[in-house]
Amino acid sequence: MKYLIGGRKMILLTIFSWIVGLFILYIVIFTAVRDAIDKSDVGKILIKKYGVKKEIVTISDEEIEKEFEDDERR
Repeated sequence: MKYLIGGRKMILLTIFSWIVGLFILYIVIFTAVRDAIDKSDVGKILIKKYGVKKEIVTISDEEIEKEFEDDERR
């Protein structure tokens, strides 16, 4: 009986550890991706052109290429 109760505690501890670990991993990846986008050339162009917004803005490839060409001319 003691082994059964100890086993349940171990299973719950393992599940809880996985949940906490995955949450921390999610935060790290989310922060890294957001930071990388903000520091990239495309991210800088988007922030310069549209500002920082919470909503997602769809931009075509032609617009991005045009912005790169405009920046290279300056």
